[in-house]
Amino acid sequence: MSIPVISFFTGGGFLDIGFVQAGFNVVWTNENNEVFADMYEYGMSTLAKAQKNFKFKTEVSDRRNIEDITSQKIIKSIFPGGRSALFGIIGGPPCPDFSNGGKHKGGKGDHGRLSKTYIDRICEIKPHFFVFENVPGLIRTKKHRKFLFKLEKQLENAGYNIDISKLNTLNLGLAQDRERVILIGIKKSIVKNVLGYDLTETKREWFIWPRINKYHNAKSRFVWPTITPREKSPELPEKIPSELMVSHMLNSSTPPDKLPNGNEGFKPYSKKFQTVHEGDTSRKSFKRLHRYRYSPTACYGHNEVHLHPWEDRRLTVRETMRIQGIPDEYILPEDKPLTAKFKMISNGVPVPLAYHVAIKIRKFLKAYNE
Repeated sequence: MSIPVISFFTGGGFLDIGFVQAGFNVVWTNENNEVFADMYEYGMSTLAKAQKNFKFKTEVSDRRNIEDITSQKIIKSIFPGGRSALFGIIGGPPCPDFSNGGKHKGGKGDHGRLSKTYIDRICEIKPHFFVFENVPGLIRTKKHRKFLFKLEKQLENAGYNIDISKLNTLNLGLAQDRERVILIGIKKSIVKNVLGYDLTETKREWFIWPRINKYHNAKSRFVWPTITPREKSPELPEKIPSELMVSHMLNSSTPPDKLPNGNEGFKPYSKKFQTVHEGDTSRKSFKRLHRYRYSPTACYGHNEVHLHPWEDRRLTVRETMRIQGIPDEYILPEDKPLTAKFKMISNGVPVPLAYHVAIKIRKFLKAYNE
């Protein structure tokens, strides 16, 4: 059963890739940033060509702002013969207004208000399920949590049982310490059919979130190396799964520099590249990764630079994509600015996180159809 999915705030399509890998069918996409949209189409085309067993959508359906697109036109363009028996909406509205690195404008900010618009579109289109992805600041900060509570009530009034969780990609087998808030909603009639009883609107923790015992609580469970002085070579720690270490991605059977985008990176001009010790991620900028540890959250904007563990340079585009779990067959065009590439990659949802969430949703919906 291939379930149709509508994708808002598509970006590079990393959330979409995870859902396609889990058996969903992305039928409509929306990305307002022209450069991101161009890169999405190029990357998805190369991925679709290489992985023919998956059906990836290779074009952006609509490049307008979500505020300028009516729900009625979206439905007519996707389902001209009538709505699908089962379909969903996925998306991660821009998060700077809720992020610790932002100005905390919340729902009143230019980006923050798009979260409300996204929820409005969900309530108007009425999918059978939806996914809302954002940063942990949405639940950590009091005024942002108050804003989220209003969105939750709106969704519950529209007929959805909702659940929310903070997931870390490190606990799902990817060598990156990246927390994301995932809010899911499924129509109350479907939830009742699967569980066998009605849920109260305020009930949470009813959805079975992804958990991989091998990596659960990885940050506190394993003894991680700290800082290794530049003049020394670190020792390989014991009992830590190799896939949770940056070296696993940089020293793979196919080195990043042998792949497309593998040598694209900013030239190192600052003397800081030659002074920061391996594993020193204490400062806001110029964090040097440790080869035998996980990466901090991939964030490659103007204020933060992640350095290669043993080379005096920043990470390349391909290395960054690997830290986000993006398939090597996904290639970005050479003619796009490096800044745009790093921004789009680091803004996206890690593909493995998207995949594991999608698998759990698909399993729940499969129980409904049986």
